[in-house]
Amino acid sequence: MSDARAATRIIAKDEKARLFVFVLLENFTMLSFASAVECLRIANRMAGRSVYDWRLIGEGGGRVRCSAGAEFTLDGDLDELRREDTLVVCSGIDVQTATTKKLLGWLRREARKGMMVGGLCTAAFTLAKAGLLDGKRATIHWENQDSFSEDFEEVNLTKSVFVVDGNRMTTAGGTSSIDLMLKLIADDLGEDLANAVADQLIYSSIRTDQDTQRLSVPTRIGVRHPKLSQVIQMMEANIEEPISPSFLARDVGMSTRQLERLFRRYLNRSPKRYYMELRLQKARNLLMQTDMSVINVALACGFASPSHFSKCYRAHYDTTPYRERGSHATRLSI
Repeated sequence: MSDARAATRIIAKDEKARLFVFVLLENFTMLSFASAVECLRIANRMAGRSVYDWRLIGEGGGRVRCSAGAEFTLDGDLDELRREDTLVVCSGIDVQTATTKKLLGWLRREARKGMMVGGLCTAAFTLAKAGLLDGKRATIHWENQDSFSEDFEEVNLTKSVFVVDGNRMTTAGGTSSIDLMLKLIADDLGEDLANAVADQLIYSSIRTDQDTQRLSVPTRIGVRHPKLSQVIQMMEANIEEPISPSFLARDVGMSTRQLERLFRRYLNRSPKRYYMELRLQKARNLLMQTDMSVINVALACGFASPSHFSKCYRAHYDTTPYRERGSHATRLSI
């Protein structure tokens, strides 16, 4: 511990601790929030003094519940902050409902002070809704990327674990909060202290903003075949305008029949079936997470007509797109 303290940037005795103000939205993801706070707590311990402090606030003050069901007592309402404070919004499931007009107005007012503003997990949606990510690079959990891209074309969305662009920060959720906080600690107090915090967390693989959030295609599908991975990557990148199997096969130097055999052998389905499942999965995400019409969802996922889309969706999910959206809305209102 003494080595970490010795490596810490020399801080004047009268220098105040950097304050992080966490705005907790209803149903926020506890892992993302806890990962961030634990980094700050351990940094204080390793530095031998309070170099960081934090407050928990939220709309109305009182208490807020995370998506795991645990309740947290807030330190206050959406009060006025100082320019030197670091504002971090924490959200999770159903971020659209938790992003209220009052919250958006408050975020815009506070951001005009020029402070550092961040969003953990799905909170990039909240920041983008407030216009705070216009023209900025940002990231969000991979499950929300499709809907985010449709809603906020003015944001340069990446697949990175975290992004820091000027005075805006976003993370992809989960443990990516650790990577962001370790970067901030390194910037503030030096790499050695950040590494000491990582050691305390038993966090042996520190990621940078160059790392992507999802597992590689071979790891996800459990198959290490370069041509199969290449075809799947092309499929994932061309959902709105699907590529025919013959062109996919040609691009990887195979015949259509060879591609069919490859998919049958490793994935037990045809290339056409696998491609359809990818498109329907994206469609389901858009139905659940956006207000896009069913017609527009169909077009965004490469279906020429709503009737064909509905037929394929029902065959795969055993329900229609309209009923899927209606049941999702009902579950959220309970």
